[in-house]
Amino acid sequence: MAEYEIIQLSEYKWEVKQDENLGMRVPGIIYSDSQLMEHCRGEGVIDQVVNVSTLPGIIKASFAMPDIHFGYGFPIGGVAAFDPETGGVISPGGVGFDISCGVRAIRSDLVLEDIKNKLEDMMSFISFSIPRGLGGKGKISLSKKDMEEVLSTGIDWAVNRGYCDEKEKQHIEEGGRVKEADPLYVSEEAKKRGYGQLGTLGSGNHFLEVQAVDRIYDEYAAGIMGLRESGIVIMVHTGSRGLGHQICSDYLRIMQKASSKYEIKLPDKQLACAPVYSDEGKNYYRAMACGANYAMVNRQCLTYQVTSALKKYLGESSDSTDISTIYDVSHNIARLEEHDINGSRRKVCVHRKGATRSFGPGRPELSSAYREIGQPVIIPGDMGTYSFILLGTETAMAESFGSTCHGAGRMMSRSKAKKIIRGDELKKSLKIDKGIIVIADSMPGLAEEAPQAYKDICRVVNVSCMAGLSKKVARLRPLGVIKG
Repeated sequence: MAEYEIIQLSEYKWEVKQDENLGMRVPGIIYSDSQLMEHCRGEGVIDQVVNVSTLPGIIKASFAMPDIHFGYGFPIGGVAAFDPETGGVISPGGVGFDISCGVRAIRSDLVLEDIKNKLEDMMSFISFSIPRGLGGKGKISLSKKDMEEVLSTGIDWAVNRGYCDEKEKQHIEEGGRVKEADPLYVSEEAKKRGYGQLGTLGSGNHFLEVQAVDRIYDEYAAGIMGLRESGIVIMVHTGSRGLGHQICSDYLRIMQKASSKYEIKLPDKQLACAPVYSDEGKNYYRAMACGANYAMVNRQCLTYQVTSALKKYLGESSDSTDISTIYDVSHNIARLEEHDINGSRRKVCVHRKGATRSFGPGRPELSSAYREIGQPVIIPGDMGTYSFILLGTETAMAESFGSTCHGAGRMMSRSKAKKIIRGDELKKSLKIDKGIIVIADSMPGLAEEAPQAYKDICRVVNVSCMAGLSKKVARLRPLGVIKG
């Protein structure tokens, strides 16, 4: 890591001073406490924060959330906004390979007492309805026409096919559809990879988790979301699968040429980019939007599958069981959004890579269900500790382009975790020590996602909330986990 001048602005906010000799156009801002900051210094992610600050058209700062860790080009946990009118860029490295990887939280009127004595049997039953694993194929067969509709219309396709109720759309970011999507700009190879993967979980850090509400911090907001103490929540974490990965790969090659064409000096070739309003930039945005639409439909189809399985398992009592989406968020995406910049309203391209939109109350993008209280923010934990439901804030709007953390953030590489942790032993200990039922197809894959490979989620969330980027509504504890 190069030598940077870093000053502590507050207990939870640090500034990497702008150094024009390094090509920095803006400072770096890192939301962290002292302990997390030490890990940040040692991992090389500050280099990535600085590298992002050199890109054309960047506004205010190169931001890093408290769950920051090393990523491709941008750090994971990185946020940056670019002004298209001044040559601002869009970069696939600022979105990531798993376009619109995100989280959905689903509430039910079940309580812990209803399922605690049959949890293992219930998790096993549900697992048969959840296709998963690397390259895993789903149960939904898409025609070419279906694929075009999924990519262009998003959740509307799921509504028309009976996988989603119309009213559920207001509980998904952007109503479940990024309107700029155009399948014409998605390669046939990407579409080919997506045909068989709709309604699948994938592998790695993706999961389906059954949780219980462990603590309520905001009774009013929790009531609006339908949450109560000991209530059962289902959380789904997955993205655009092979289709999104291929879109990113395709456009990285295009952007590498575009960076040279537009004479953009890159400190790291993984930051390959093009002006937002260039042909290359607009084409990537259209393709990325298709990936986001696919990811939201993927989570919707998984929601349909898991709720159908749960109601079937409950049998006669299922008709009286109310299960519905709280909210669905993406945390790997770039969006054209309007923000207040130096007293004027401007449209900017906000990259959030491993970061969640955290819009405060009153924003027009929010549905009527949440406009009063702000956007629900879904923060998954590490399968052995807690997850959280937060709300967006006005402070986040003013400071970080309406952004906050997205999860715990890795402390340990996947390869290191597999060397020191045995998946079978982890599975056993989670059941014996914490009563958590884990269903996993790969023991090495499970070891990669061990709780000790991640930062303390409570610390990460505390930093985000104490910095004002979000506020707590509820804490959830895991009961059962399904992983690929």
